Amino acid sequence: MGKYIHLLFCMLLISCISNKRVPNSKIATQKFEIRVDSINLYDTLRKRSIPVAFYLPKTKKKIIDQKVVIFSHGYAENRLGANKAYSYLTEKLASKGYFVVSIQHELPTDELIPKTGNPQLVRRPFWERGSENIMFVIKEIKEKNPELDFKHLVLIGHSNGGDMTVLFAQKYPDLVDKIISLDNRRMKIPRTMHPKIYSLRSTDQPADEGVLPTIEEQQKFEMTIIKLNNTIHNDMNDNGSRKQKREINNYILSFLNN
Repeated sequence: MGKYIHLLFCMLLISCISNKRVPNSKIATQKFEIRVDSINLYDTLRKRSIPVAFYLPKTKKKIIDQKVVIFSHGYAENRLGANKAYSYLTEKLASKGYFVVSIQHELPTDELIPKTGNPQLVRRPFWERGSENIMFVIKEIKEKNPELDFKHLVLIGHSNGGDMTVLFAQKYPDLVDKIISLDNRRMKIPRTMHPKIYSLRSTDQPADEGVLPTIEEQQKFEMTIIKLNNTIHNDMNDNGSRKQKREINNYILSFLNN
């Protein structure tokens, strides 16, 4: 079974590559059809299965310096398939030529996140595990497909997945070009020029004290923090309306093109 999964993974990553290339100048205006594939990776060191979903542009031509986006879902009480609950965003990014990987961070056998205690303390081990998942997936993709552009790696995460994303950027700033947080509330956003920091905020769930940079810090470190006046926290996934999804997609594409 391990050999089969490894072979499937290699075929998945290589299938969109040929000797022909699509210039970067055409990517911004071109819209690709997409395909979605799912496999289970396995981290032998941690003895942990890591389900991932790939959202990829359909093309017979290789995309030069194709950028990679790693997505981390919000907390879903260990339900499988949570990584596929943001298809409005992951599919949109793939249609724009990005190589999008959405990680399933929770497994049914995992402990549930504690609902009592200081969230920044009791939830930290879950964010650490998510950070390790992200690192493992990056290494796997890079090993199988080094032609991708890892110098401009983008991490996006919602809620608890946003906290994982922020933690990863804090621990490994040299590996990430941009992070986009969709309403992370607990993990303090690093005050830094690199990676580039963006965050979209909901109307109903404020972040803990100190998580978000002040106006002065935003200006100093050239961060972009935007409040969505018509979107609540739980509408940042596929539950949102068409208008809400369009607004989030437009903001994220503008961040990526900045």
